Amino acid sequence: MGEQMRLALSLSDIQAAKERGELKPALCQICTRYDLSHITFLVVRNGVNSTRYPFYCTTYPAAWSEAYLTRNLFEIDPVIDIVRAGHLPVDWSSLDQKSAQVRHFFEEARSHGIGPNGLTIPVRGAHGERGLFSVASDRSKRDWLSLCASSTHDLHILSHYLHETVLAVTGLRRAARYKELSRRERQCLQLLAAGKIHKQIAAALQISESSVRLYLRSARNKLGASTSHHAVARASFLELINL
Repeated sequence: MGEQMRLALSLSDIQAAKERGELKPALCQICTRYDLSHITFLVVRNGVNSTRYPFYCTTYPAAWSEAYLTRNLFEIDPVIDIVRAGHLPVDWSSLDQKSAQVRHFFEEARSHGIGPNGLTIPVRGAHGERGLFSVASDRSKRDWLSLCASSTHDLHILSHYLHETVLAVTGLRRAARYKELSRRERQCLQLLAAGKIHKQIAAALQISESSVRLYLRSARNKLGASTSHHAVARASFLELINL
């Protein structure tokens, strides 16, 4: 299956989820498609003054999810702190595991089939929304690094698209109106979604790289997106571009 087709099918799976209970089957499909063990999306907060952790969806085993919630492992899990780290994906191997408490947390997670490899992408909305999109894999380290190299671009887009869908399905965010995108803005987002870098987009559209950056910045502003990947996901969610 081609990489672009894999992304398109995964976005379609998420788009088809119209109720909370339909989110997990979509995540399971994506796990299969990308050869992942598990996926979790946690809404850390849905606005500046909202309560913490109002919703999550996961493919984790029920026993681990129950233990996590019952024992409030949010306070121990170093993955939660990634929400403060900006926009870049964080590999779990880079997390500080010096304390015995954190080491035990990861050992217990592995005993439930979580890991040993994982990646978390922080998601930031324009109105204070914060989320965490995490994927886990039981593959060898070599296979995991290969998976990350081939799939991180897609996972970045999927994280933001899932964020949009979760907030819509759960009613955690009211519908918003956005300014119309220009033809060039849509073209730049479309090519970015296909994995093209600024130089390649400029060549394809026969414009300068500075113009590409300008169009992408304008698209982000119009869509209220915090990053270009966020803008791609929101434009796709609103059916302004096709993936």
